[in-house]
Amino acid sequence: MNKIWLIIQREYLTRVKKKSFIIMTILGPLLMGGLVAGFVYLSLNQGDSVSEIKVVDETGVLASKLKSTKTIIFKNDTMSVEIARHLFNPNTDYGILYLPKNTLESGKAAVLYTEKQPNLTIVSYLETELQKNIENIKLTEAGIQKSTLDSIKTNISLQQKPVDPSGKDQEFSAGLTAGIGFVSGLLIYLFIFMYGVQVMRGVIEEKTNRIVEVIISSVKPFQLMMGKIIGIAMVGLTQFLLWIILSIAVTSFVTTAMVGKDQKKLIEMQQQQQQQVMQGADTQPAALKAADMDFAGMFEGFNITKILLCFVFYFLGGYLLYSALFAAIGAAVDSETDTQQFMLPITIPLIFAYVVSTIVMSNPESQLGYWFSIIPFTSPVVMMVRMPFDPPMIDIIISMVSLIAGFLFTTWIAARIYRTGILMYGKKVSYKELGKWLFHKQ
Repeated sequence: MNKIWLIIQREYLTRVKKKSFIIMTILGPLLMGGLVAGFVYLSLNQGDSVSEIKVVDETGVLASKLKSTKTIIFKNDTMSVEIARHLFNPNTDYGILYLPKNTLESGKAAVLYTEKQPNLTIVSYLETELQKNIENIKLTEAGIQKSTLDSIKTNISLQQKPVDPSGKDQEFSAGLTAGIGFVSGLLIYLFIFMYGVQVMRGVIEEKTNRIVEVIISSVKPFQLMMGKIIGIAMVGLTQFLLWIILSIAVTSFVTTAMVGKDQKKLIEMQQQQQQQVMQGADTQPAALKAADMDFAGMFEGFNITKILLCFVFYFLGGYLLYSALFAAIGAAVDSETDTQQFMLPITIPLIFAYVVSTIVMSNPESQLGYWFSIIPFTSPVVMMVRMPFDPPMIDIIISMVSLIAGFLFTTWIAARIYRTGILMYGKKVSYKELGKWLFHKQ
């Protein structure tokens, strides 16, 4: 055990002290902060440009009802659409909105002429304005008061709460639950690949440099393999925790600084959105509507401690299971180019787990979700997708026990391949040869 600990220390300290590790650990959160800064900047400055739209209205009633905003200006034009198109000036005009006589009868009659592909925000606003005003005109013609219709309309926002005998008031969100599960599964999927490949490359490097011949004289092949796997796992956890801490710090600082700087502009945007809603134009994007929800209340419905502990377990369990196989591949080949034939059987279960996780999000209690969260090769990803949905404890226990058993089994297989392949050079290994190594006695 003491020798394994020495190898763990060597693997951990060697990688943590590398410049590439330090640079990537610092660069990752900075890139995340840059992305957040870019998103906030674009969100706060998306409406600076003004678009002037000429309106050629043959109905005689719609043009006067279109309301301009700070970024979209309507200008009524009495000339024909042919002349307007001929005199169109792209330097001053964004486009021409043509409303033929049958616009009130046909929703597809209106045409927007532009020089370039039209802006989605502008198109959405024009459609909303036209729809609202045409509906008002038809209601008036039918003798129906708009206020009466508005009083009938009912917007349903279904509250999602658990059955809690204690009476504690909590909230659920299906979208947030699925999002947490999918992101957790995706992180495990990426980290297993990232650090598993590091194990394989480390074994290949030591084998090709003949360093392993010196090391094997002092320790057993199994001790060397386990020390390398656990050491790199500790490197992965260290980098992951640093990324979380630094990313939260950087993004919080950037968001506070930028929103504080443009607080006035942010307030104006919110007031404009409220005014549009008061006018009956529900143009608020779904993302902004979601921001109005009580996220603090939603997170109260999750057992965050349980999710985090399970994340660490499945991260380590999945990594240990797959890295043992990656180490076996590294020991069986002489160069990284020779690993392709052996990588496919290992990567297929991981890729399949990722694909299945997108299906499991919609129905986490399905038989598909249950079995793939039990099978060791897919459980690290799929079970983490199910975890925010609070699966039965018996499912979690069976999944964990299966993952531990799967790790022990793959480690046994990998160790038998590793002890033979680590000292073998210059020979192309086949699957048949690997099968012989499993039962080879030394």
